[in-house]
Amino acid sequence: MQRQPASLPDTIAAIATAPGRGGVGVVRVSGAGLGAFALALCGREPRPRSAHFTRFLDAEERAIDEGILLYFAAPASFTGEDVLELQGHGGPVVMQMLLERCLQLGARLAEPGEFTRRAFLNGKLDLAQAESVADLIEASTAAAARSAVRSLSGQFSEEVHRIGDALIDLRMLVEATLDFPEEEIDFLERARAMPRLASIRDALEGLLERARQGALLRSGLNVVLVGAPNVGKSSLLNQLAGDERAIVTDIAGTTRDAVRETVQIEGIPLHIIDTAGLRETADTVERIGIERTWREIGRADVILHLVAADAEDAADIDARLPAGVERVTVVNKIDLVGLAVGRSEKAGRVMLQVSARSGEGVDLVRRELLRIAGWHAHGEDVILARERHLTALREALRHVSEAGARLDALELFAEELRLAHEELGAITGEFSADDLLGVIFSRFCIGK
Repeated sequence: MQRQPASLPDTIAAIATAPGRGGVGVVRVSGAGLGAFALALCGREPRPRSAHFTRFLDAEERAIDEGILLYFAAPASFTGEDVLELQGHGGPVVMQMLLERCLQLGARLAEPGEFTRRAFLNGKLDLAQAESVADLIEASTAAAARSAVRSLSGQFSEEVHRIGDALIDLRMLVEATLDFPEEEIDFLERARAMPRLASIRDALEGLLERARQGALLRSGLNVVLVGAPNVGKSSLLNQLAGDERAIVTDIAGTTRDAVRETVQIEGIPLHIIDTAGLRETADTVERIGIERTWREIGRADVILHLVAADAEDAADIDARLPAGVERVTVVNKIDLVGLAVGRSEKAGRVMLQVSARSGEGVDLVRRELLRIAGWHAHGEDVILARERHLTALREALRHVSEAGARLDALELFAEELRLAHEELGAITGEFSADDLLGVIFSRFCIGK
């Protein structure tokens, strides 16, 4: 779908490689009629889709650098415009000199995400594919990277379009029926309108579930370890991380500040935060650490409340933990009192019995975190979704469900279908406000 900008775009340029020194650096240029631009920069007009070894020249025709020039003529390029990629030596001074020469030749510095935004506006990518470019760059796990590549190739968009096409078919049927009100019920029954609607609802529910899993791949869960001093929080962090990340001693109050470690379980990033033990103290430094513990608790997705199997009841700490946050009680040091590894549940509260020092039962903690995350082994079907995608899918599902209750008023039935279709269109960019596009692309890297 062509989303042509209101006027002919100007030429933009940016360094596309990461800051710092590297073996190779790339300056990217996009605009109209870049053959003459390349002639002034290199003394030659390049052939499209060919690599040219050349010297990059300054205004006095002195060599700035030598490297490879790639030229992609519109519309067969990433942005749909003429694109030059200048590959030189990756020193920051050289790259800056090459960029300055491009600006002298009439380009302006690209805004964050502007290359990808032009690709979207010129119909080279839809909005979901454009967002997957940033997701691929920012992927923190291999699973997230694979999911982003699938979205970039159009898998997510194809599924959204498939549901949208089914909605269009049903909307056409309903609109035709509105012209013959005396036959509408029989006509809809013969056309199997309700089974079609049920099929659309099932498809939306399945897509939403896979998108929820993908959202976990993007952001993960914040898991905060809390409890009294010396109950084994740091030992559990080290077991989950597979390394000695936190200092472990028998001295209560060793941990004075939050210790953060990101681990992966089934590809899901879990941000584990070890905190200062909760107790009354006159130590100024420890008291500051405890205040920070409560701040981390306020940001938690999951709280693992550790209690020592050989210690007194920790109900006072438990009572102070915030309601509405998933909480698991982890009874640690079971090896000291002869308890067995296990999982129990009472009144909706899960209790795990483990030994963080030996590692016994730590797999129970991992599996419990996956259960809380709602993780299912979807394999290659997971969609790396953003919050706006989840919101649109939820709203589309709500409108489809509302349509099912409006069969006695076909005008309202048809309106709910239209609203559901519009929500799906917002995912791929068929219905997108300019301010939304500005927010999305402003979060990209410069040069993408």
